[in-house]
Amino acid sequence: MGLRVLDAVELPIRYEANIAEVRRSARALAQSRGFDSFATAALTTAASELARNVWVHGGGGSAMVEDLSDGQRSGVRMTFRDSGPGMSAADLERALAGGFSTARSLGLGLSGTRRLVDEFAVDTRPGGGTVVVITKWTRF
Repeated sequence: MGLRVLDAVELPIRYEANIAEVRRSARALAQSRGFDSFATAALTTAASELARNVWVHGGGGSAMVEDLSDGQRSGVRMTFRDSGPGMSAADLERALAGGFSTARSLGLGLSGTRRLVDEFAVDTRPGGGTVVVITKWTRF
């Protein structure tokens, strides 16, 4: 059996308050799919970090939240999109290593998020915005 998207919702990230909405959506879906408390907290934290990046660095965008199943496990996939300034390959490499920030923060958003989820991908380029896709899985 292949990967199936059971449900999906797209949430705007235009205001700071939208970050909390994305966070609540991630938590609610993880809990409804039977994630344990650690997996729920990990996904919720990752969603919050990435939504904040979209708002702070990308000037706004969206988060697509998808309920997944592959027949063996259930999961949550989240796709964060912005049309901000994007990053060069060198800046992305530094951001993924941790400790690099253009917003005077700790610079742990992307590197920390990558450690919290099972699958992580980034597509970015200068002037082209950024797309980050994360997936967290649980067993049936």
